[in-house]
Amino acid sequence: MTTPEPFQIDREHTGDFAGICTIRLVQPGKPVVVLDLPLIQRLEATLSALPKDAAGLVLASASERVFIAGADLKTIQDATDDQLHRYLAYASGVFAMISALPYPTVAAINGAALGGGLELAMHCDALVAAPSFSGKPYPIGLPEAGLSICPGWGGTNLLPARLDPATAIQMTATGKPMNFDEAKAAGMFDAVAPSFADLIPTAMRWIVDRRAKGRIDRDTSPLRCISRPTFATAALRALDSIRADLPKTEAATAVALAIDAGLARGWKAALDTEQHELVRLRNTPAGKQAITAFFNKPPR
Repeated sequence: MTTPEPFQIDREHTGDFAGICTIRLVQPGKPVVVLDLPLIQRLEATLSALPKDAAGLVLASASERVFIAGADLKTIQDATDDQLHRYLAYASGVFAMISALPYPTVAAINGAALGGGLELAMHCDALVAAPSFSGKPYPIGLPEAGLSICPGWGGTNLLPARLDPATAIQMTATGKPMNFDEAKAAGMFDAVAPSFADLIPTAMRWIVDRRAKGRIDRDTSPLRCISRPTFATAALRALDSIRADLPKTEAATAVALAIDAGLARGWKAALDTEQHELVRLRNTPAGKQAITAFFNKPPR
């Protein structure tokens, strides 16, 4: 088997940002970045190659149009159940490598961050965003329920740890993303760059400011917040308050099941529930029809 080629790692060697590394995800031959298996394998190889003495990591996209458009829907549509389970589980392990890094990590969001793209970003300690290169507001969220499926990499639990839980649950259960301006107003981001050109420096500044506190307190990132009793209490209260108002769809029910599983039994249970439900839902008539319709849409 061919060893995946790592993405380029750019390391700052001087100045305030010395030691901070930047990875830019790139997918030659495709108009946007999607989380297909080869890209995830390259990401794994890159994370394994990061210098042990790095001061921080900025995860960015080489695409001007998107951060990451989401998971590979062709895999979700065409893979066997066993293949899809393995794809989802493998990516979960790669994403976890980011969460395990011993220094601050930032997702630098420059465009659409949807589905698996947002889930990958939320495995970082912080989300730092900038207006798009074109100036048009871009979408951010978990649109899977709009395709009659559900998230598969922890988004059901991660998003309520970053936003008002009731708002996040409603967004996920309906599959309706926010745009950049709405996400900024809702507190989605830990910092916002004034322009597209300022995104990477702003992300690096967040890392420097975090390290300047004298210790790397990473307990404020969503992946750590979901294990806190205070989060569980707030999220459960929010879910109970809006449960009756959620859409009466299998996808919305799956989202609620995954949140319940995460709150009751922890992160692994949330992932297992999401991935089981995603595989099941893509096999339902509604899931098949919605995904087929997505691919049949005329290009924009």
